[in-house]
Amino acid sequence: MEKKLSEFNVGEEGVIRKVGGDGRIRRRLFDMGVTPGANVYLRKKAPLGDPLEVTIRGYELTLRKSEAEVVIMEVKG
Repeated sequence: MEKKLSEFNVGEEGVIRKVGGDGRIRRRLFDMGVTPGANVYLRKKAPLGDPLEVTIRGYELTLRKSEAEVVIMEVKG
């Protein structure tokens, strides 16, 4: 099942399938290690859903909701 990273619930895991967005946002995400094939675990979500804290490639990363909207994930489990 595929869904956007911004739609994940705390504790959910998945694999990145696609990174969309315009060139600037896409480049920024790639620079942070948000690339297809990477495993992602959603650690925390702010009360209004922005920002999100994820574990990716062995480190914690905080993403804006607008950035997480363009990351298409395959849910594990």
